[in-house]
Amino acid sequence: MPTGLSFEDWEKAGRQISGLVNASTWWLGDWLVYGKEHYTDRYQRGIKSAGLQYQTLRNYAWVSRRFEFHRRRSALSFQHHAEVASLPVPEQEIWFDRAERNNWTTKQLRNAIGAARSDGGHDERQVEAKRQLSVPHSHVRCWHQAAQQAGSELEQWMLTTLDNAAERILAELE
Repeated sequence: MPTGLSFEDWEKAGRQISGLVNASTWWLGDWLVYGKEHYTDRYQRGIKSAGLQYQTLRNYAWVSRRFEFHRRRSALSFQHHAEVASLPVPEQEIWFDRAERNNWTTKQLRNAIGAARSDGGHDERQVEAKRQLSVPHSHVRCWHQAAQQAGSELEQWMLTTLDNAAERILAELE
């Protein structure tokens, strides 16, 4: 670093370096996916030439495969994408929206997903509100069936459904 660098310039450099690191992770993942598809016979040699751990590169490639270029959120880091990569696409989009709206760090996103999946024992700071509703059993049975059809746990399905409904209604008001 140059001597006498102002705080503002130092901070700007950090943002730029961070952007390069984030982009290079995607580039490496995409590079590995391309190599696997086009150079299956020389793929391992290419990996060794990169000088990175095989498992690290495999993780990058796995995340890259899960997110086509048009689905990648530039406001979120590669690690944000890695946190939701194992979820179904509709859930990924919901969590991305929340992370962007709330300006969550990767850790905050991970904690929020964990809190939503957990049945109890939440840290009160991680859960905005906990409410109890009296609901007829027939509704609960119907919701369980819908959640199963969607391949989701009931609580996650309910949160997703309510969030989608709220976003549609709020969008109509704009």
